[in-house]
Amino acid sequence: MHEARPVVFITGATSGIGAACARRFAAAGWALVLTGRRAERLAALQRELGNAVPVHVAALDVTDHAAVARVVDALPTAFAGVRVLLNNAGLALGKGPAQQADLDDWHRMIDTNIKGLVNVTRLLLPRLIETGPGATVINIGSIAGHTPYPGGHVYGASKAFVEQFSYNLRCDVSGSGVRVTDLAPGMTESEFTLVRMKGDHDVVDDYYRGTRALQPEDVAAQALHVAELPPHVNITRLEVTPLCQQWSPFTILRDAP
Repeated sequence: MHEARPVVFITGATSGIGAACARRFAAAGWALVLTGRRAERLAALQRELGNAVPVHVAALDVTDHAAVARVVDALPTAFAGVRVLLNNAGLALGKGPAQQADLDDWHRMIDTNIKGLVNVTRLLLPRLIETGPGATVINIGSIAGHTPYPGGHVYGASKAFVEQFSYNLRCDVSGSGVRVTDLAPGMTESEFTLVRMKGDHDVVDDYYRGTRALQPEDVAAQALHVAELPPHVNITRLEVTPLCQQWSPFTILRDAP
């Protein structure tokens, strides 16, 4: 009798790191629950990966907690025993200073990066606890969660929440066998940046020019590594940056008011 495939539940699976994680976990033989707002992209992933591994897709806006509950409650039996929750859904909007930011952009980042993450986590946590040793919550954070930069404002603050939520969640599930990891990438070349720049390809191209940024596949490789560690091993925080991304000294404003 063959052992059932482990199940990974991925949010924001329709592009970037989420889509790369879907492909990476599929290549390793995992069954996939893929969610995201764009149903046509989910269907395309299901067609691409469904011949190799079982794939269940559900169009989902993680900010709608009632919709999250419906998706979780409706998981088919073969996908119900979730072993890994990969909280990837998130976004940044705008790069200007706080005093020029669009308040709607701030609210959307808070709703997705914070409220969406806690919605999915809370509703799947009982299933992860039931799965027991080896079950893992992987929250996609960012180095922006503790490294401020001009224009980071609410995005960086939301990722600081992800870091602290991950730490505190690990305390709460202590003894259940559930592991929690804050996987925090640095500069990553993906559709994420195009969304942040609101479709301005020139700005995006200039941002990546002359760099060798992380690719979504680089982050996906780390996510699978975390998921497949022996059950007694918990990586609390994993920060991954491209070699070209380095620290800078503090900026000193001369003759400032």
